[in-house]
Amino acid sequence: MIISTNRESKLCEFDDLLRRTTNSLNSDARTNESYYVTREGRKLERVVFERMTEMAKGTPFEGTIDLVSGQRFPDIVANKYFGVEVKSTTQNHWETTGNSVLESTRVEGVERIFLLFGKLASPVEFRYRPYEECLSEVVVTHYPRYLIDMTLGKGDTIFDKIHMPYDELRKLENPIKPIIDYYRSQLKEGEELWWIDTSSDSESPTSSIKVRLWNTLSPEEKNSIRTKAMVLFPEIFGGSPKKYNNLSLWLVSQFGIASPSLRDTFTAGGRCDIAIGNRVYKYVPKIYEHVVNFSNAIKETLITTDVVELARKWGVKDLHEDKKISAWVDIVSYFSVHKADSYDARPLLCQVFGV
Repeated sequence: MIISTNRESKLCEFDDLLRRTTNSLNSDARTNESYYVTREGRKLERVVFERMTEMAKGTPFEGTIDLVSGQRFPDIVANKYFGVEVKSTTQNHWETTGNSVLESTRVEGVERIFLLFGKLASPVEFRYRPYEECLSEVVVTHYPRYLIDMTLGKGDTIFDKIHMPYDELRKLENPIKPIIDYYRSQLKEGEELWWIDTSSDSESPTSSIKVRLWNTLSPEEKNSIRTKAMVLFPEIFGGSPKKYNNLSLWLVSQFGIASPSLRDTFTAGGRCDIAIGNRVYKYVPKIYEHVVNFSNAIKETLITTDVVELARKWGVKDLHEDKKISAWVDIVSYFSVHKADSYDARPLLCQVFGV
């Protein structure tokens, strides 16, 4: 604790070192702009490192500055405690894509990180700020990354939005979950997250970078996905013209699957008779034939799907773990009678699922 306290006391001195380094870079850029416009990426990291080393002479940081660069975070470490992440853009703005939210490559022992940003378009200019003060959003490439905005106002960071400080978030076992929860709370009708973190959500991630058509799937995969879709989206049993909207987004975001006609996938075939035990249900919409044929898989999916996820998908509150099957039957029954042909599916569903 004594070491940590001593290092924290040097925060003002480190801030002063970065201020002088940034001022020196800006002064040099005004007379040597053509040099800096070609210094993007690792070239700029080297420039910043050398300038910091020069500015550190005669300070507590002399001889302690290391350029780690490469695949480590941050790029520069001072006194094994302070860090500088170097970013740049060749465009005339102050935004770029930042580092991974997971910070799996963070240098051990580094606790306070600053971001030094070079705008390498005329007029070339450099700015620095505490790292957490210029992270506005989270965006996704092949993994979630912060979006950097050096002009960000006070109270506008992603950490302000999720109501959790940066140092608290980064130390969580799963720092992605609060971010997913925030963005989910902001979704409008017809929107869905296209990226889901498997460690914080019961759904499967997008399985491939490929996009596939529904009719290219194997029969086994079609049945598996159709079954889970019936569990998660009971509105498809209803008659709303928008009943396939959420399902369509889910297929694309979770599996990379596009279907030109979801209606045919789930309700084609008109009606049929279904015999269960000594009872025959006459003129039943074809969708319930799949429900009967795959009732065990539907039960298993209901049992194994997280209750919070089901409640969110169904738009209900206070869903109990031991009531998931009966709740699903209630919701499907409700939608079944709100169709143009108004088929009451409750008797059939109650017999099949024993509720």
